Amino acid sequence: MDFALNEDQTSLRDLAAQILSDGSNDESLKAFAKGDQPYDSALWKVLGEAGLLGIAIPEAQGGLGFGMTELGLLLEEQGRTLAPLPLHATLVTAAPAIAAFGNDQQKAILSRVATGDAVLTAALEEVGNHDPARPMMRAARSGNGWVLDGTKSAVPYGAQATRILVPATSEEGVIVFLIDPATTGVEITAQQTTSPEPQAQIRFQAAQVSGDDVLGLVEQGAAIARSIVDHGRAGLAALQVGICGEALRRTAAYSSERIQFDRPLGSMQAVQHRAADGFIDVEAMRSTALRAAWLLDEGVESPAEIETAKYWAAIGGHRVSHSAQHLHGGMGADMDYPIHRFFLAAKQVELALGGAQPMLAEIGRAIAAGTTEPLAGAR
Repeated sequence: MDFALNEDQTSLRDLAAQILSDGSNDESLKAFAKGDQPYDSALWKVLGEAGLLGIAIPEAQGGLGFGMTELGLLLEEQGRTLAPLPLHATLVTAAPAIAAFGNDQQKAILSRVATGDAVLTAALEEVGNHDPARPMMRAARSGNGWVLDGTKSAVPYGAQATRILVPATSEEGVIVFLIDPATTGVEITAQQTTSPEPQAQIRFQAAQVSGDDVLGLVEQGAAIARSIVDHGRAGLAALQVGICGEALRRTAAYSSERIQFDRPLGSMQAVQHRAADGFIDVEAMRSTALRAAWLLDEGVESPAEIETAKYWAAIGGHRVSHSAQHLHGGMGADMDYPIHRFFLAAKQVELALGGAQPMLAEIGRAIAAGTTEPLAGAR
């Protein structure tokens, strides 16, 4: 297993870094925060024109046909620049599942995603449910269609999405639906969460959907839901690498320049140790995120390793974001100073789709049940 980037991956990463660095910086983010746009639509279109929104979309739908590893490189650059874009929601939690399991009609939306003309998301989080792949939301047959009842919370870009993936539990098991948010019985309400990213609560009250809205086969629903969650967690891990790596870089630069007690703050051993611990955390995040992406690309079922990557994104992200705040001193609490944006973004990623403790619990259950055996064959 070699994590060295090949020529195509290096080119994609460099192009993403250039476009996102040009389009998202401290000043542009400050100006964006004062506006009312949910995301930077101009930058979204630029990424579409450059082909980057089609990284993991099949060539048949106008994409480049790459995989999760390449998506991870794009997400890392987004984390580094904090570009306000629905990349994770659209390209990670939604598009791969539609590409893998959707029918021709459902896949048609992917060509619009590749050009930047559509936004997708997945409604996964539910209050009181720590396993998004086993939803509490209910689906019941009604003629040739289905009736959906329940509430999804903290849905990224839920109010902006063209289509939404919705897992629900029926008498036949878990089923995933691809729905139009304008469907009767669907109520979308904006929510405010840790980060500035737009989130929404979506209530389904006897929402009628057709049988054609089922993604894949009914009996595939549990596997599809697990795939969506696994991709989502792996994507968050990659995003956190960029967020925390840049936060740590800025912290190292600040502590090297900040004079305290007649010497640079960074010359003090306690500060050096905390920064060094942060570096170790970032590298642990990076290696586990890369492995999670690689396993998904290889088609190896290894939820415990993906949960490990999300665990490091949570616990490592917590430590690095707090260290960055603390080592900036009073400047870390200044809302006019940019480091707070990395703190908020890292906290959002830390808790989305399961924090550190839920990940450890899931890994522990897998070990106890002896279901981590596929990992040995992947090494």
